[in-house]
Amino acid sequence: MKHTQKKELYIRQDALTDQLFDEHSIFLDIETTGFSPASSYVYLIGCAFRNGKYIYVDQYFAENTTEEQQILSAFMETLEKYDTIISFNGVGFDVPYLKAKCDFHGLQESFKKKTYLDIFKSVSDMKFLLRLPNYKQKTIEEFLCLTRDDTQTGGDLINVYREYIRHPSPEASSLMHLHNYEDVVHMIDILPILSYMEIFNGQYTILSTRIDSYHAYDGTCGQELIITMQNDYPVPKRISLKQGGFYLMISKSRTSIRVPVFEGELHYFYPNYKDYYYLPEEDMAVHKSVAAYVDKNYRENAHASNCYTRKSGAFLPQYASIMQPEFRQEHKDKVSYFELTDDFCASDIMIRRYIDHILKYMSSSK
Repeated sequence: MKHTQKKELYIRQDALTDQLFDEHSIFLDIETTGFSPASSYVYLIGCAFRNGKYIYVDQYFAENTTEEQQILSAFMETLEKYDTIISFNGVGFDVPYLKAKCDFHGLQESFKKKTYLDIFKSVSDMKFLLRLPNYKQKTIEEFLCLTRDDTQTGGDLINVYREYIRHPSPEASSLMHLHNYEDVVHMIDILPILSYMEIFNGQYTILSTRIDSYHAYDGTCGQELIITMQNDYPVPKRISLKQGGFYLMISKSRTSIRVPVFEGELHYFYPNYKDYYYLPEEDMAVHKSVAAYVDKNYRENAHASNCYTRKSGAFLPQYASIMQPEFRQEHKDKVSYFELTDDFCASDIMIRRYIDHILKYMSSSK
């Protein structure tokens, strides 16, 4: 078994990386000769951890398949010191694979005691926002403009390792170690991508709200609500998204949401239409206790679709019942509206509730 360790200064300054990669966390990546632990071997285990101002990257390499148990034992001894495992698809592959191998060799393991941060799973939750061609680690690195010296894939290295067992060479060893090393180190580098999701988790501070005029490319014009927030965790790259009339723009330190204001007439639909009459000439519904005195020729039993009163003004859209009263154009419309008032614009509580609704809607829409 060969054990190597590299040390480098920890110089990353973004708040989220500093928070997630503390001295209780360890990064993990493995290289194997296949996907099934029953019919393949793990030959290289790489991990990274912090100690003060430095990052240490340890690699445990099995120079042949008989040393698999040795690298597992060495790594498990290191793992005992840490509470959180950070990986890229480690929950789906690396950890179950290592656990199965420990069981096979009769080694004690502590995976159940650990907490996990799987970058792949977290980034997959952001597909609606990132819209990348795939969510492999190298694709995310390219999105963040990170570069590699390594040009191999894990699949490429299977044959490299098999050839190394027959004919060991420094060149083959270097290829395998470099690939694993950059997988581990770049996991640290891509942690800031998780800062986008922190905005959707409510990690922002409201800076301002204002009503402004807009002129669209199609010649239409109107008013829009613009909400500006400070990101609690700076993001690595500017990104934008339009969904359901909402426009989101996330820049490094600030996020803005633009919402078109509906100006005109909408309907408030009464919940129990059986208690109302509809007055066709007035185009409105009136409670039966009041409309009982209206001539029968000028009233009719209300239905769900016409049991309303009308209101003109300025309104904002919503896709859930977060603000009351709710107004709609038609009874079955999925989008409803609430009145845009000075009280709403002056209330951080109501603005935050509306922001969280918009972000939830955008993240759940396909």
